Amino acid sequence: MSRPRLVLASTSPYRRELLRRLGLPFDCLAPQVDESPRPGETPQALVRRLSRDKALAVAAGPESLVIGSDQAAVCAGEVLGKPGGAEAARAQLRFLSGRTVVFHTGLCVHEVRTGRLHEACVDTEVVFRSLTEDEIARYLEKERPYDCAGSFKSEGLGITLFEAIRSEDPTALVGLPLIRLAAFLRRCGLPLP
Repeated sequence: MSRPRLVLASTSPYRRELLRRLGLPFDCLAPQVDESPRPGETPQALVRRLSRDKALAVAAGPESLVIGSDQAAVCAGEVLGKPGGAEAARAQLRFLSGRTVVFHTGLCVHEVRTGRLHEACVDTEVVFRSLTEDEIARYLEKERPYDCAGSFKSEGLGITLFEAIRSEDPTALVGLPLIRLAAFLRRCGLPLP
């Protein structure tokens, strides 16, 4: 049997960059999924559902493995979105200063041939140190993380904003939990490393 086609159901450059680390060829296809939360849906349930929906929404061949992933950031009961601009990012970082934010990262691998789904939600706690207005301004000027929930890039200068990160998989914070994904891909018959 030939190696299955690996498909990332995402347009995220961060997820694409993470998946490249595994050294496997893959394609990226944009999933058409309504990402609106359902009434009463918890952030964990939301990212699990969206990861599954994305993996199922992409039309891939019968010998494909389709990867879907989604993420929600929660602090003090508030779900944080992508800021989109400087003022919203400044407000998010002020809000996060001295607090802990939890990132729930959903993952689903769809074995198209069998219909099997491999699913997980990996949580990451990020403890922010107390930030000054000058630190926030300098950080935003240098990194411009306006397309990132929480207004930071942990793989860049954003790491200086934290006291601690707690996770079983540090790549989950960036948007694709590679440790769990590698385990799922091995279950599907892909040799890793």
